[in-house]
Amino acid sequence: MLNPNLPEPELIKVLLEPLFEDFHYWLGRADTFLETETVEFLTMEHQADLLERVKEALREVAAAQSLFKATEGQVGVDPQVLLTWHQLISECWQVMIQFRLGAAEDGGRTYPNA
Repeated sequence: MLNPNLPEPELIKVLLEPLFEDFHYWLGRADTFLETETVEFLTMEHQADLLERVKEALREVAAAQSLFKATEGQVGVDPQVLLTWHQLISECWQVMIQFRLGAAEDGGRTYPNA
């Protein structure tokens, strides 16, 4: 649980550092999945668009994390940007879940990237 007595910069640091790691992890998984799998229920254009949005978000996360570290936690991230990254990850999760469910129906082939 968070300590409500933390000074604001420390609170931002406690909140953002794990968020950056989570965003990097989940966007990285989505990137690998979209790069290595053919998602039959998406058009090629939709999959390519989703992949490009994931790559852009990965660049944004890396830039925000670098700036955060360079300023020793003195800058934050606009909550709307965090929400956009979260929504993209949720969209990717839905695609991966649907992909895995389809795989289960097709005889249970396993997909390590989904």
